[in-house]
Formats: sequence, structure tokens, C-alpha cells
Amino acid sequence: MANKSLDQFYEDFNEEIQVSYETDSSGWNKEDFFTSIMIEYLEEAGEVNDSIMCPFRGYGLQLNAYSIVEDFSALDIFVSIYLESDKPKTVSQTDVDVAVKRAIQLYHKAINDLYTSFQKDNDTYEFAITLHDHKNDIKTVRICALTNGKVKPINFNNITISGAEVSFSIWDIDRLYRCVMSGKMRETIEIDFQEKYNLTVPCIENSASEKYSVYLAIISGELLAALYDEYRDRLLEKNVRSFLQVKGAVNKGIRDTLRDEPEMFLAYNNGISVTAEGVEIVRDENGKPSIKKIRDMQIVNGGQTTASIFNAKRDKKIDADLSKVFVQMKISVISSPENMDEIVPRISAFANTQNKVQIADFSANDPYHRRIEELSRTVWAPAQGGLLPQNWFYERARGQYADMLARETTTLRRKKFKETHPLFTKTDLAKYENTWDQLPFYVSEGAQKNFRRFTVRLSQAKAKLPDETYYQHLISKAILFKQTEKLVSKQQYGGYRANIVTYTLAFLSFKTAQRIDLDKIWKDQGLSPVIENEIVEISKFIQRKIANPPGGANIGEWCKKEKCWKDIKEYPYKISEKLEQELIATDSVQKTAVDSIESLTEDQQVIIDEAYAVPAHIWLALSKWAKETHNFQPWQRSLLFSVGTLVGREKKPSIKQSVQALKIYKQALEKGFPVEEQSE
Repeated sequence: MANKSLDQFYEDFNEEIQVSYETDSSGWNKEDFFTSIMIEYLEEAGEVNDSIMCPFRGYGLQLNAYSIVEDFSALDIFVSIYLESDKPKTVSQTDVDVAVKRAIQLYHKAINDLYTSFQKDNDTYEFAITLHDHKNDIKTVRICALTNGKVKPINFNNITISGAEVSFSIWDIDRLYRCVMSGKMRETIEIDFQEKYNLTVPCIENSASEKYSVYLAIISGELLAALYDEYRDRLLEKNVRSFLQVKGAVNKGIRDTLRDEPEMFLAYNNGISVTAEGVEIVRDENGKPSIKKIRDMQIVNGGQTTASIFNAKRDKKIDADLSKVFVQMKISVISSPENMDEIVPRISAFANTQNKVQIADFSANDPYHRRIEELSRTVWAPAQGGLLPQNWFYERARGQYADMLARETTTLRRKKFKETHPLFTKTDLAKYENTWDQLPFYVSEGAQKNFRRFTVRLSQAKAKLPDETYYQHLISKAILFKQTEKLVSKQQYGGYRANIVTYTLAFLSFKTAQRIDLDKIWKDQGLSPVIENEIVEISKFIQRKIANPPGGANIGEWCKKEKCWKDIKEYPYKISEKLEQELIATDSVQKTAVDSIESLTEDQQVIIDEAYAVPAHIWLALSKWAKETHNFQPWQRSLLFSVGTLVGREKKPSIKQSVQALKIYKQALEKGFPVEEQSE
């Protein structure tokens, strides 16, 4: 990767677009796939979070994607300039100006009446109604032009629209290339405190080792908030950034101190730990050092503190006086670039050991992902109908697939490689697993955030490494997901395809108690007509449910809430008899299941204990009673028998078995199941 020229990088980037274009059934054009892939890079670089693809072109208007923070104070609008070319071409300032003006006009109309142009179930409606409803909350807007061409530097002046400050930036292929080739997958931050803030930061210096130096300093809350306002997530080391985004809520103790006792913050708070490539020191007439400039500042511990101080500054309810807030800061300057990759993650890990959830490696470097990669290179799917057998390609690290394609010397050979090596990425894997495990509200949060959710679950589960059966079942889930995308696209619902797909499959998983025959899907490398018909039928009511959220709520935000999933689970849907006949027996699920990544919360453990506390003979009697009285479905009766058998062997049922069994048990009591008359 480090030795690639810009032309080679551009060729691989184009290949990523082409592969997505050929394999995805979303109906996007190549500009849309370019936008999606470019934004994936920007998310990895910490430039943007939780972006939403939303292709729209109108008269004098353009939108390719957007991102808006939870409190609606900051908005990013992305507009793309895509060129179909074998080599990077120059994009003129005129072309950039036109794209930017389209985005400006779009924002103007969105905060006014653009939403009236769309049906409620249209993706662009959500963008427009959100901006209209929250136009007074929006304080900063960043319009970012994305292009696979090369752009000469352009100096934009910020403007103000309806009270919001609008700034502009450009990401062209050359800037992206330099960012990726730096080896950090982010742009290096260089902060000149004297030039930018008219101050220096007094410090104590200590050259502790040849490998690193340490500087201890105290900075004001106002300065820390200003730094975070300027650089946002780029200031946070990747593991800290990922963990902070998963964790979400502001620490209550930090908030209370900032509000009630800001002058005590330094005493109560542990401060922040920072790594850097270098610092520039200036000295006063007595030789005392101060930091004038810092290069590649990364907060490895204290992300929650930093974000909380920044939010307190903006939150009128807290009304914190940051002039009284001071924060201690330890800066570890790593002497050589060769040691950065080794030392920085270790500092991050050790600095964060006080967290209840240990910070995992969010870069997909852990043994689980390496094992999936290994299996994907060696396990071939069964050949179908005279076609070549397939070897699904897991791209654990970005660029692996393009590197393999580059080895194929002709167009025909590359075409054959794509046909025999279907691609799936780490964010795809997280979508498949979290959907199957009935967490569609996580999947609806977007690819990167869902991957972080999956990683936390993975780190908590402490399951053994995947085996070949696990891998085969994973590919079956991939086939389920990809085929559902195609089936949903054919229904032409108008919008929210991603949400409909994950909720449809999660509901199918729920209603069948995960008894879809994954072994058969692996063997056939496809779905039966019965499963496909069921998917279409489920998707119809899923679309109606999510397109009409309670109280006229925002559809996209509603889909991210667990309440949405709970509401959908209550829908009185009965799977078809034909599908029932294809499902595997409940007791077979226990045998074929490989260690799940599922992590148990305290509430889930209570549910399992509650099911285990019911005597085995009660479960078995209930199973018999249900059969004799024709109550419940056959799979439910079988589930009751399985739970009874497990409890009889002094083994606890799984969380899914426990939830279903207790639900049936309570319904049976309401139906008159004579629990008091049952004897051992």
C-alpha cells in the first residue's frame, strides 16, 4: 500500500466503485457508489460520522449524502463531482463552484419548503423535513465537495444562511491519496497555539526514554472546547473515538461538576492523555518551557471528558462557566514514526483500563476477523448448476480485494475473479450478524456505527474462534441479506431500503426462532422460493410500519430505536405452512449453533435465570398440554420440550430460548394451563 503511486491508487479506487456497481442492487449510478466509497474513507479518517446516502438532483439543486449530529447543531452536506476516466483528471474551479452553489441552494430550500415536494416514504423527504423542523437548531453547516479528480487549492469564504455559519471543503483524489498513504488513515493535525489562540501552554518536560518524551500541562476548559470544536473526532485516537461513539451518553458526574462546581474540575477529573509526533517548545526569560505548537495531537484517554466539556459549552441548560475549568494533560511524544503504530495503541489500551468495557481493536485486527479472513481464503462453496464453485472473499482490511484483482492481467480474468470471489467486508459481516441476532435498530444506525456495536458485542462475548461451520452459516446469512436486498428493490417501495431489509430479516429470524436452514442455503448457495416469498410478504408490512412511525416521528431516527423493533415484533404475523415445513427442528438449532457473539446484559441474565427456575417437569408438561389442546405452533411446542430437557440436565437455556419460552408460558397461564396440577 505504502509504495502505490497516485495512478495505482486511483485504479484501485475505481475498481472498488466498479465492484460495488456490479454487485449491489440498490439502483444507484456510479456517482452514488463513488460517494459511498469516498465517505467510507472519510469516516475511517474521522472526518465525518454516521453519514446517510441520499442521492437527489433537482433544478439547481444537488445532494449526494449528508450527516447531522444528534442535537441538530451541525450538518454536513456532500456533493459529488464524478468523472469516468482511467486516469485522474483535473476538475476546474468552475465545476466545483457549480456543485457548491447547488448545495447552497439545496440548503436554502430545505430549511423552507423542500419537504413538500416529496412523499413521506421518500429518503429525501427525511433530509428536507429534518432541516425544516430544526432550522433554528443548526449552527454550523459544512458543504463538502467530493471528487475523483484533482482540484487546485481554492480559498472559500464562510457565509451565513439564516443564522448558520456555512463553511466549505474539498476532498479530491489527491488529498485522499495522501491521507491513506500516510499510514494513519487520517490527516495529520498541526496546532499552533500561539498563532491560532494567541497563547502558549506552560508545561513540565521530561525525556523519559529514547523512544519518547513526556510533557505535563494544564489547559483551560475553554481551550479544550475550542480544539474539539475545530477538529472534532479527528482529535481522538481511533479506539477512543469508536468507544466514545458507542458509549454515547455524557458522563453525569462530569456534567454536574461543570455545572455546579466548575472550579473543582481539576481536582475531581483525571484529565486527558495525549500522544503526538512532536511539540515545539518556547522558553521565557527564566528558561521555563511552554508548548507553542503540537503536531499530530491524538487524545488516547479522556475523549468523554473532552466531548462533555464541549457539549457543556453549547448546552444552555448546563450553562457552564468554562473560564473556571482546567484540565490536566499528559503528552507522550513518540520519537520515531516506526514506533508510533506499536506504542500509541498500547498507551490507548493501558490508559483506558478503568473502563468497564475494555477498548477493543476497532480496526478489525483481532483474531476473530483474522480467522474469518483465513477461512474465506480456504473454504469453497459447493458448485451449482455447472457453474464454477465460489470462494467468498472477506476483505478484512481495505484494499485487499483490489490488490488481488490487480494480479489478474486481463479484463476477462478480472471478470472471472469477481464471479468466483464474491466480496464482503467487515461492515457487511456486522450487518449480517446483527440482523440475524435481531438487532435491526443497530444496523439502522449505519455501517460504521453498527460495526462498532458488533465489535463491542464481540469483545464481551469471549467466544472461541470461528470454525468452518460458523463460516458457512455466516455466508448463508450473507446470501439471505443480499437476496433480500434484491427482493426489496423489486417491490419499489420508494425509500428506506436498508431499514426495510434489516427489519425484514430480523423479523424472519424472530418468527422462526432462527430455524432457517442455514446448512441448506450454504449447500444451494441460494434461497428456496418459499423463503423468498416469505421475505416479500414480511417486507410489505415492514415497509408500512416503518413508513408510519408513531406521532409522525422522523422515520430514519425511529428505525434506530429499540422501541421500533419492539413495536414490530408485536405485529400478528403467522409464517406460512410451507415455510414451517422447511424449518429445522428446535433441538437441531442447539446442535448446529456455533458459539454466538451474543453478549448478555444483566437484564438478559435475569431472563435466563427466570426460565431456569421453572422446574423441568413444568416445561415438559406444558409442551404436552400445548400439543393436546392444539395451542401454539409446532415449533413453540418443540421449544418448550427443548427448554425442559435442558433444565432437566441442569443446563441453562439460551437467551432467545428463554425469552420465547417465558412468553409462551405466560400466554399458557392466561389460556388456563393448570400449572398447580402438574406433578414431577
